Amino acid sequence: MTEPDEAARPAGGDPIRVLIVDDHALIRRSLEMALAAEADIEVVGEASDGQEAVELADRLTPDVVLMDVRMPRRSGIEATREIKASAPSVRIIMLTVSDEEEDLFEAIKAGATGYLLKNVQLDEVPEVVRGVHEGQSLINPAMAAKLISEFATMSRKEAERPPQLPVPRLTDREMEVLRLVAKGMNNREIAKQLFISENTVKNHVRNILDKLQLHSRMEAVVYAVRERMLEIT
Repeated sequence: MTEPDEAARPAGGDPIRVLIVDDHALIRRSLEMALAAEADIEVVGEASDGQEAVELADRLTPDVVLMDVRMPRRSGIEATREIKASAPSVRIIMLTVSDEEEDLFEAIKAGATGYLLKNVQLDEVPEVVRGVHEGQSLINPAMAAKLISEFATMSRKEAERPPQLPVPRLTDREMEVLRLVAKGMNNREIAKQLFISENTVKNHVRNILDKLQLHSRMEAVVYAVRERMLEIT
C-alpha cells in the first residue's frame, strides 16, 4: 500500500467528500462502513452504475470517487472520462478484482488516479482516500512504466505540434523529482534516492503541481512528456 503524501487533515477542516460507485450493494456497504467512522471523511453518496455516478458527481461535487471498473449502463471507464472532463480536480480510484485487468490501463489513461483491489483490508481504505486526496497515485511501477511508454509514443506523434503556451519552468531538483515520479517511485523511494527527507519530497511535488496547475503526480508526468520536458524512451 502506498503512503499518503500528507497526514489526515487537522480537526475542524472540511471533511473529504467521497462518492462510492459499485453495482454490488454489499461492496458499497462495506466501503461505506469502512469510511463512516472517520471524522475527516464523509460519504456523500452511492451509485450502482456509471450513468448514476456521472449524475451524482455533478450534483454532489465529491473530492474522491471510488469507482468500479465494470458496471451496467455505463462502465467505470466511461464515467471516469466524463467526470474528469467536467471536474478535473476530482480524484478517482478504480475498484477492481485484479490489477491485471486490461480495462484498468484504459481507466488510468482516462484520468483515474489509480486502483484499489476489492480484497483490500477495509481498515486500509481511509488512508488510501486521504493519500489520493492529497495527490498520491495508486499505481504500481509496472503499470507506471507501461503508461509512460504510451505517453512517450503519444509525445512522438505530437512532435510537430507547436507549443500552446509557455511551459512553466521547474528547478533542476524539481525535474529530478519528476523523473523519479515518472519511474513509479513513491515519496520514500525518491527521498532515499536523492538523500533528502520525505517532507522535502512532498514539498517538491506540491511545488511541481502548483507550477503546472495540475492536481496529481500522474497528470504532471503526462504533461511533462507531452510538452517534451522529459525525454522518455
